[in-house]
Amino acid sequence: PHALVDGAPLRRPPSARAGVGCHGRRTGGRVRRVTARTGAPADDPGARTDVVTASERATTSLRDAVYARLRGEILDGRVDPRDRPTAPTLGRPIGVSRTPAREARARLPSDGRVERTDFGYAVVVPSLAELRDLDELRATLELRGIDRVIENPGLRHDTDVLRAELARWVELRAAPPRPDPGFVLLDEQFHTALSRAAGNERITEALVEVNEKVRAVRRYNFVEDERVRSTVDEHGRILELVLADRLPEARTALHHHVG
Repeated sequence: PHALVDGAPLRRPPSARAGVGCHGRRTGGRVRRVTARTGAPADDPGARTDVVTASERATTSLRDAVYARLRGEILDGRVDPRDRPTAPTLGRPIGVSRTPAREARARLPSDGRVERTDFGYAVVVPSLAELRDLDELRATLELRGIDRVIENPGLRHDTDVLRAELARWVELRAAPPRPDPGFVLLDEQFHTALSRAAGNERITEALVEVNEKVRAVRRYNFVEDERVRSTVDEHGRILELVLADRLPEARTALHHHVG
């Protein structure tokens, strides 16, 4: 079956299904890889071995797509931590077979989202102490973005990034969205844009990583109308203050916002 990625089927190209790559020749039912430079078969001692066929690219693309989709499912809290993430249970909701799901699951421990235990794989759930530490780190990274511009007169925020983000929140202020756990993604987008506009990409990367680790918990912050409305208002106000170069006030507002 075709893999479903973001709700759409991921199709292998015809060359991949037929077993013939863009640099391959069919000989007696087999595909022999050839090089771009000489056209020599791959088993030629003088041939290059760094040419990747269309079939290999399609396989890699499928693996990466399944991994990204499963990672997103876990980050967004759609995989119950009480369940054991077996290949069939991971692959079934996104329409892929066991093999790509198993390969994707094997990659997940490398970024700390899944761990291997004596009883199989398990989704990593931060403890309360870890969540407190992550919240503190998140606030520190957020404030540091504004602090570095306050402290260095030679630095300026990227106003193009801020204006584009403000336009989004002005629209949301006019028509507030309904409460939904998925609102957390819009919230993260605001904080990422504000951090990136301050100019230190490493701080922004660290902030994105922290947000991913707490997303499954924070998504439930946005299930009430009042919380969504206040978030929209506060985001707009912070952006307006930064664009007006009222950075101390913006820092105070941001500190209040992130707690």
